[in-house]
Amino acid sequence: MKTTPFCLSIILLLTLSPVMAQYTETINNNRPGASQGAFSVGTNVLQLEGGFALGSEEHRLKETETSAFGFDYAIRYGFWREELEVSIIGEFESQSVTDNRGANSYTYKQSNFRSNTIGAKYLFYDPYRKMELKGPNLYSWKANYKFQWADLVPAISFYAGANFDFADNPFTLEPDSSISPKFVLSTQNNWVGGFVFVTNIVVDRITTDTPSYGYILTLTHTLTDWFSVFIENQGFKSDFYADQLFRGGAAALVNKNFHVDASILLNFKDTPSRLYGRVGVAYRFDMHDTDEYIEEKGKEGRKLKKDKQTEKDLDTKKDKKKKRKDGFEDDGGGKSVTKL
Repeated sequence: MKTTPFCLSIILLLTLSPVMAQYTETINNNRPGASQGAFSVGTNVLQLEGGFALGSEEHRLKETETSAFGFDYAIRYGFWREELEVSIIGEFESQSVTDNRGANSYTYKQSNFRSNTIGAKYLFYDPYRKMELKGPNLYSWKANYKFQWADLVPAISFYAGANFDFADNPFTLEPDSSISPKFVLSTQNNWVGGFVFVTNIVVDRITTDTPSYGYILTLTHTLTDWFSVFIENQGFKSDFYADQLFRGGAAALVNKNFHVDASILLNFKDTPSRLYGRVGVAYRFDMHDTDEYIEEKGKEGRKLKKDKQTEKDLDTKKDKKKKRKDGFEDDGGGKSVTKL
C-alpha cells in the first residue's frame, strides 16, 4: 500500500488566519454539482449529502455498451473554527458492460469506488467579511446592488485529502490498494442578482502512476428564496482517462435544513460517450449555537471596536432613561427597583 505525508498540508491549513463566520441560516451544500464551494458548513454542524445516478455509456473503439448505477455521498462536519470542516466524500458505481466485439457479444459486471476521500477544507481569505463590517449604504439602494470591481475578488479555500483506492479497481490503473493525496483550490464569488460562481483547481492521485489534473466551473442562479438552477463544466486529464463533462440541473429548499435536487451529466466524445441522470438530497443537523466573528486588525479594527463600544454605551443610557421614565431607578448595585 502506498502512503503519502499529506498531513503536512492539513497542518499548514490550520495555522492560517481566520476571517469570518461560515454558518448560514439555511443549509449550505455542494450539491447538485461536483465542485466544492469555498465556505464550510459552520461549527457544530453535521451535514449529510447523497444521491443516486442511472446512466449509460458507449465506447466506439472498444465496441462496448455500459449501463451503470451509482451513488455518491458526503459527510461534512465543522468544528474548532468557523472556517474549518472535515469530510468524507466518495462515489460508488456498479456497471453492466456488454462487449460487442467478435461474433458473439458477452456481458460482464464490474463495480468499485470511483473515489473515496477523507480530508479537510479551510477558508483562508474572504472579502465578504470586510463588506459586512463596512455595512450597507443607507442612502442608496442602487449603490448596494450595482456591480462593483470588488465583486470580482473571490473567497478562497484549500482542501487537502487522502484517496483510499481498493485493489482491482476498474476505475483506476493501480493493481493494489493505495492511499494517495488530493488537493483542491476553491474560489467563490457571490454576485448581486442571486448568482454564485465557483471554481475548483484539482490535483489528484499525484503519487500514483496516473496522476490527474483538472478544473470545475459552476454557475448557480437563485430564482426564488427556495429554488435555484445551475450549469457546470468539468475537465480533467490523466494518462488513464481524460474528458470534458457538462452538468445542469435544479435544486429546491424544502426547509432551512433540507434540500433536494436533480441533474443530468453528458459529454461530447465517443470514447466513451456518457449520459447520466442524478437525484439527491442534503440534510444538516444544526447544533450551531454561537457565531464566531474575528475583528479587523490594525487601525480599522480599533476604530470598529471603539464604534461598537460607543453604540453599546448609548444603548445603556437609553435603557436607563427609559427605566426612569417608566418609574424605575437603579439602586446603585446594578438592580432596578420601583420608586415609592
